[in-house]
Parts: sequence; structure tokens; C-alpha cells
Amino acid sequence: MDVQRLDDAAHMRALAHPTRLRIVGLLRSGGPQTAAMLGEQVDEAPGTISYHCGRLATAGFIEPAPELGTDRRERWWRATAQHTSWNLADAFDDPDRMLAATALDHTVAQAYADEYRAFIDHVPALGREWVAASNSGDRVLRLTVDELRDLGAELQGVLDRWEAVSVDHVAGDGSERVTAVVQSYRSARP
Repeated sequence: MDVQRLDDAAHMRALAHPTRLRIVGLLRSGGPQTAAMLGEQVDEAPGTISYHCGRLATAGFIEPAPELGTDRRERWWRATAQHTSWNLADAFDDPDRMLAATALDHTVAQAYADEYRAFIDHVPALGREWVAASNSGDRVLRLTVDELRDLGAELQGVLDRWEAVSVDHVAGDGSERVTAVVQSYRSARP
């Protein structure tokens, strides 16, 4: 699985739903699952999850995995790519695409905020060592557009390097799911 490039406004709108975004994430991180399995993690009824899976499949984010089912009633799903990318700048000349891309970015930003809130809420249960190894920080910089582009590429390279390390880990080897979020953008404030 590689990167799925997202350019279609309808597909952006399909992924911009919080439950659908979560389903894709769960299938990417946890591998193929049924609607019932996903429903337990998302706290939604399997019928609702099945509906969302159908929408995601139509948009090409997930696909059926029939070889995993034990009978015809059991429907398994898998992600079609490990990552999805889109570029807000590509939508400047298409108002519909700009609306869809910004809606998707809002959903992603909320998902990141929710993930960090969950971390904060569960700090006592995570243990001192994991909490001490975690980090969060920010810097306000003055950069040119070329320097910002270079910074983004460099940060992406760091994540790519650590993602390569991550794929070698399996459950039980001391590794845990870690979320790394990188954002660098021109401030909207002076």
C-alpha cells in the first residue's frame, strides 16, 4: 500500500465525515476488519458502520476483503492505501474542491485535537516512561515560502524514516501505537 492522491471533491467530502475518517484510520493501523469489529472501536452500530464502509468503498478508500470471511454474512474490509494526500493549494481554481478540501482539513484537525485530548485524559494510565518520551511543542518562525517548503520536506523525511522503523514492530515487542502530527503553515495572524 502506498499513498492515495485525493483530487476529487466528492471523494474529499466522503472522507470529511469524522466516522469515515476514523474507519479508514482503523483499517490502516489495525488491518482488515468487519463492520462489527469497527463498530466496537467507533461505538457505532454495525449497520451504521456498513453504510459508511459502502461510502468509503465507492470513493476508493477501502475495499472488500472477501477471502477473510468465514461465511457470506461476514463482510471484511481493508484500506486501499496506507496514506491519503491532498494539497489545498491545488483547489484554488475550483470553488467546489476548495470547500471540500477545507471541510476535510477541518475534520482532520478535529481528529488530531481529539487524539491529543485522549492522550492527556489517559496520561495516568499510560505510565511515566511513555509520558516522558512523548513531546509537544511549537515554534513561531519567520521564513520565506521556499524555507517553509524546505522545512516541510525535512519534517516529512523525519517521519518517513521513523515510519520505516515502525513497520518492523509487531504486537508484544514493546512497541505501542504512536501518533506523530507535523504542521507548518503561514500564520493567519500578524
